[in-house]
Amino acid sequence: MDVSIGRQARRRRPKGRAAVQRNLTAYGFLVGALVCFALFSWYPMVREVILSLQKNNFVSAPIWVGLDNFRTVISDSAFWTAWINTVEFTVLALFIGYVVPFFSAIILNELRHARAYLRFVVYLPVMLPPAVSVLLFKWFYDPGSGLFNEILGFFHIPPLSWLDSSSTALVSLVIVSTWMNLGSGTLIYLAALQTIPSELYEAAELDGAGLLRRLWHVTIPQTKLILLVMLLLQIIATMQVFIEPFMLTGGGPEDATVTVAYLMYQYAFNFGNFGGGGALGLMLMLVLIVFSVIYLRVSREEQH
Repeated sequence: MDVSIGRQARRRRPKGRAAVQRNLTAYGFLVGALVCFALFSWYPMVREVILSLQKNNFVSAPIWVGLDNFRTVISDSAFWTAWINTVEFTVLALFIGYVVPFFSAIILNELRHARAYLRFVVYLPVMLPPAVSVLLFKWFYDPGSGLFNEILGFFHIPPLSWLDSSSTALVSLVIVSTWMNLGSGTLIYLAALQTIPSELYEAAELDGAGLLRRLWHVTIPQTKLILLVMLLLQIIATMQVFIEPFMLTGGGPEDATVTVAYLMYQYAFNFGNFGGGGALGLMLMLVLIVFSVIYLRVSREEQH
């Protein structure tokens, strides 16, 4: 009896060692990921909280000032302008940048020819560096020989001051952002559309449903979870808009395109007030955390 137990124990040892080795390998990969997250995600967030409570220009020793940075930032007249512009940009992006990729995906899903080529064309802007895309649109918006005004002139429409007018500058930035992110959103929607059973569309057609009714009663209900997830991701991304106002308008004209992220950059690198920039960043982070929590809950429901 004891001999048989000893043999079974010896037989189990190699399996146990192999399991430990497999787990050690997995833990090794996990440690690498945790180190990357700690260095590039968690540490900057903790550092931002500390920075928001200090008077720090990274030259002299930091001084703890408590909530003074928050009071300074909130009392700035540009603070509320930046938040209003950020919310307006987000709302405009939902009307343009959220809707356009969905309908682009529907069109691509209905095509029978050149589908792969058109997917590549739609995704091409995502592969370009953001700076290249922004500079390209800077030429498009040129009030003299820009492409958009040339098109308007062809139809005998007066040229527009795309980036030089407070009434069109923010919309112009939304157009740039939509074009830059069109491909990724379109492909995500396209993948969701291809999971819809074709029998549902066939049944709708037998009931005499047209394109709009099929869209309303079949497509949207079957993709409502991914639509909600993309809506939350759109809000989180657009509220952090920076590169478009930084490279195209510099926050102008008349502060019409100053966003929270751009004002944070100004405080830190133009005014030398890194504490004020940290306070702005912390406030923006807290707002985004709310939408991130909602996103995680929705994603969990989608998985179940």
